[in-house]
Amino acid sequence: MKKIVIGILAHVDAGKTTLSESLLYVSGKIRKLGRVDNKDAYLDTYELERARGITIFSKQAVFDIDDTRITLLDTPGHVDFSAEMERTLQVLDYAILVVSGADGVQGHTKTLWHLLEIYKIPVFLFVNKMDQSGTDRDKIINEIKKQLDDRCIEFKESNTEDFFDQLAMCDETMMETYLAKGYIETSQISAAVRERKVFPCFLGSALKLEGIEEFIRGVMKYVIIPRYPDEFGAKIFKITRDEQGNRLTHMKLTGGKLKVKDVLTNGTWEEKVNQIRIYSGEKFETVSEVDAGTVFAVTGLTQSRLGEGLGIEKASGAPLLEPVLQYQIILPEGCDPRVMLPKLRQIEDEEPELHIVWDEQLQEIRVQVMGEVQIEILQSLIRSRFGVEVGFDAGRIVYKETIANTVEGVGHFEPLRHYAEVHLLLEPGERGSGLKFEADCNEDVLGKSWQRLVLTHLEEKVHKGVLTGSAITDMKITLVSGRAHNKHTQGGDFREATYRAVRQGLKEAESILLEPYYDFQLEVPEKMVGRAMTDIEKMHGTCEISQINGDKAVLVGSAPVVTMRNYQKEVAAYTKGLGRLFCSLKGYEPCHNAQEVIERIGYDSERDVENPTGSVFCANGVGFLVSWDEVKNYMHLESYFQKKDDDEDLTAHRILHSKEKAISLEEIDEIMNKTFYANQGRKSVWKKQKAAGEKYYRPVNYTKRQEETKEEYLLVDGYNIIYAWPELKELAEENLDSARMKLLDLLSNYQWIRRCHVIVVFDAYRVEGHQEEIIDYYNIHMVYTREAQTADQYIEKFAHENKKNYNITVATSDGLQQMIVRGEGCTLFSARELKAELEDANKRLRQEYHQIHRIDRNYLVDALSSKAKQHMEDIIEDINKEEKDK
Repeated sequence: MKKIVIGILAHVDAGKTTLSESLLYVSGKIRKLGRVDNKDAYLDTYELERARGITIFSKQAVFDIDDTRITLLDTPGHVDFSAEMERTLQVLDYAILVVSGADGVQGHTKTLWHLLEIYKIPVFLFVNKMDQSGTDRDKIINEIKKQLDDRCIEFKESNTEDFFDQLAMCDETMMETYLAKGYIETSQISAAVRERKVFPCFLGSALKLEGIEEFIRGVMKYVIIPRYPDEFGAKIFKITRDEQGNRLTHMKLTGGKLKVKDVLTNGTWEEKVNQIRIYSGEKFETVSEVDAGTVFAVTGLTQSRLGEGLGIEKASGAPLLEPVLQYQIILPEGCDPRVMLPKLRQIEDEEPELHIVWDEQLQEIRVQVMGEVQIEILQSLIRSRFGVEVGFDAGRIVYKETIANTVEGVGHFEPLRHYAEVHLLLEPGERGSGLKFEADCNEDVLGKSWQRLVLTHLEEKVHKGVLTGSAITDMKITLVSGRAHNKHTQGGDFREATYRAVRQGLKEAESILLEPYYDFQLEVPEKMVGRAMTDIEKMHGTCEISQINGDKAVLVGSAPVVTMRNYQKEVAAYTKGLGRLFCSLKGYEPCHNAQEVIERIGYDSERDVENPTGSVFCANGVGFLVSWDEVKNYMHLESYFQKKDDDEDLTAHRILHSKEKAISLEEIDEIMNKTFYANQGRKSVWKKQKAAGEKYYRPVNYTKRQEETKEEYLLVDGYNIIYAWPELKELAEENLDSARMKLLDLLSNYQWIRRCHVIVVFDAYRVEGHQEEIIDYYNIHMVYTREAQTADQYIEKFAHENKKNYNITVATSDGLQQMIVRGEGCTLFSARELKAELEDANKRLRQEYHQIHRIDRNYLVDALSSKAKQHMEDIIEDINKEEKDK
């Protein structure tokens, strides 16, 4: 049987659960149509949900239509339970977004639309409550197009010219088909829906079953059944416990099959499946095997976590919507918090976003939530599950911190018999981007295993900012350098060095305090708009009038959570119940009263013993502390910025070398005499150094020298020569490959003349993962260096290792490299000298060719007598005359 998973989402009170009931009823899954008001809805299985009339936990129902089995996932609509809804998106094939025809597109509807776009889920829209007075079909469709997407098209009349016109405007392929045939095929429309190029809209009333059958037929007509691979894969999206306390891991199988007693693993844990359950409402069916496309729950897994991927599936990131309020859990008298904490961990296992933590210093338990409704639900859940009546304090805002500039953070950890140093580049990111961790470090500097360990330590902890001790966000942290000791480094050393590098960088950076903001939609009587706008301005928010419906005005905008969190009660009071406020989390923005918050919290980053900002160094066998502002005076590795500047200067020198004057041979000799030969001691007898031509340079002689017993090698710095020769540089600006090939051809001809070994070296040090590559190009060798190795380094290494075995000549105009290879005893060619050498060699070759092929020729006319010559001339003249007469 074909299988498809469809999720249903909506703003609270849009009629999502009622639509779910209608779909189940029309499909024949249930015989009686349940209602939220009557507390008998099929999918509201928890007492809390029935009591409050809202969906709190995502549930599933399974029903069949023709030969297709549909798994319908009902998600919470209230903003306080957004994380539960967002986790469900990870396993959907399609989504149904419910919009209230009476209320239109509301604040949380836009948030849901944005999430569906991020997760790339194709969407069907159902406009509900169209039976209510005042609803206008054309008006609501136009609002959806304006607020959500212009490609939202009503599918009521699916074979009209106007319908095809609208579809053709959404995709070029459909446009071409429509122009050619006058209609668009169903398969093309289905593909466009699957690729999120078209969003079908249906209108009706779920409560009165109006438009439900048409909606089901439309969905089944335009969905494409997914194809799954044979290799096993599964995505975990939910953790719950049944009435007996059994831990249930809910997942979707995305490949292969799963049987009872199969062993599952994520690479860290490995556990056996004891039971497979397929839930529908509050009931479930146990099966021995499931195949791909099935949503199910298993027992037996104790270490599984939300968002994990099994088999071919990768783990999901943290939900984009996260709690912004923090509360202290107040336990009843006589309740030991250390006994209660493990019980609360069970709830955190199901809802990781709660972030339940024990503050040892304050001796209190804290929890993070989205809003006050979630607090009430959490309170009821603790009471029903553990029999404990807990309370909560007034709560506080969850702040975050980021940085405004790029800095290098350095952490060093070197107590006796320990060693690690880490350099991290901290860069500001876009708002809402979170934390990103990367490595851009040469493996010759720090081994790959140590680099992976540093990245693990970066990801394993919530790093605190230095303004208020709040978590950092919206940053990119890159490992750029590090050092380990062959004998003394242990894994824990890099943990300490990594943490300290983050903190040291934050102390140097310009930190910014962030606070959460709400996007809001405020409906008030038109005569009270002035009061509402004044309130929003006082709350440090911004707003504008989006529309006026009769005697009601709708304001939209954003404001800090801290100032707006209790505004709903105030709206109800001054509008006498006529006003409504809808809020959805916008994200984090710079705090409107940062200095006041920092002073109130009173966090001292340098007294936080669990998050030190300084480093530990060692001298004379004793470790000592160095404050964060002095760490870079003690660090063992070169600063990333200094190294970057040096590399840029070196690159600029290469490219612009043809315009600069190369260092002279006499200057190189003078430097060598002042450095290498300078430390000879006072008792040493000074000896005059030989001139460059006498000592280092051997004259080029193309006749065999009896004293020459070593093979000759010419090493050419490829890109240095290309950018030093004007004709090659000009060619390189148009096509670097052509310039490279021309240089190789010239050197190939030179090798044939000179009969020496020629090696041309090209940089490939910026090509990630590149291995050293040696290619034979006719009679010469071409080398591409490995990642993080320059041509200079390759040539210098070759010269050092082979100077005793071969006569080596290096062709480069890099002054620094010239001094280095000169110190190894190599002969040097500048770019200009190499060019002259090639031209001289070609000139000599042409001269030799002419000498070899020059032959003295004997002509017959030279052997004739003067009489015979005259006779022949007369004959030729007569012949020419006859030809002329003709």
